[in-house]
Amino acid sequence: MKLGAYTACLHDHELTEALDILAGLGLTSVEVNAGGFIGTPHIPVHRLLADPSGADAYLAEYAQRGLTLTGVNANGNPLHPDPEIHHGTDLHRAIEVAGILGVKRVVSMSGLPHAHPGAMTPSWVVNPWDSGALDVLEYQWHEVALPYWQDIETRAAAADVKVCIEMHPQNLVFNPTTLKRLVDLVGSSHIGAEMDPSHLFWQGIDPVAAVEWLGPLVYHAAAKDTRINDACRIHGVLDDRFTRIPAEENPLGLGGRYTVTQWPQGDPAWEFVAVGNGHDHAFWVNFLTALHKVDPNMAVNIEHEDQSLGQVEGLTLAATNLIAAGAAAGV
Repeated sequence: MKLGAYTACLHDHELTEALDILAGLGLTSVEVNAGGFIGTPHIPVHRLLADPSGADAYLAEYAQRGLTLTGVNANGNPLHPDPEIHHGTDLHRAIEVAGILGVKRVVSMSGLPHAHPGAMTPSWVVNPWDSGALDVLEYQWHEVALPYWQDIETRAAAADVKVCIEMHPQNLVFNPTTLKRLVDLVGSSHIGAEMDPSHLFWQGIDPVAAVEWLGPLVYHAAAKDTRINDACRIHGVLDDRFTRIPAEENPLGLGGRYTVTQWPQGDPAWEFVAVGNGHDHAFWVNFLTALHKVDPNMAVNIEHEDQSLGQVEGLTLAATNLIAAGAAAGV
């Protein structure tokens, strides 16, 4: 099993500097962005597509540091109805460049479409307790998602890569059930799960049970923790007290006119934290053990989004805890 990190948190560092940081932490696996929300700070996607002969020189940067590029990431909303959002095309390119590089895992989200033809914003049905909500889901799944993901299956098979979906709320695929639904509807052999426990924790899902339930559909994994705070007793896991970040503070763009928002200040119901700051050592040992049973060669990459810790500070803490859990699990 390879333990590493996803370099999105180091997007403002040059590739070589980011790789030096990860190698210095004792990690062996790297995942980089090839489009979507973050863009392509650490991989020359267009250059490699235009001239695949550059692949060896690019991969040599990893090899000389004892690192392996185990995944390319195109997280975004590939089903977004706004024509200014190009995440769907980004995923096409990510699959193609992964094939050129010989990288076998492409990480994505399933995407979330509009509720009806002509709408311009995504719409997430959280609890379809009435028939109108079921109408929306039937349209989203069968008219929008299925044709797109059938095409992705074809592209992934041609490139000999697996597309690993992060089960993320505000997407059609947000839990193990919806992940398996997509795989079954597509009849897929190249679409499965990227197991990120952080998004399962705050839904009340046990990530180890999810790994065991999905079994061979788990292709790849992230190491990110979530802490459920006391405020959850009042605001619940569907806490919606997010606010806009003022334009003068330059909020992170998500494509088109969309930007990231600000978490509830002072008392969030839950928040992303570094590995070990939400769940104890025993959980991470059990999580890695469960993943190892599915695939002893699986890559598990840290995703650092703990807002209380700096870039390298958070990576260092997560790497220390993840490597210790791996040693205890014997993986």
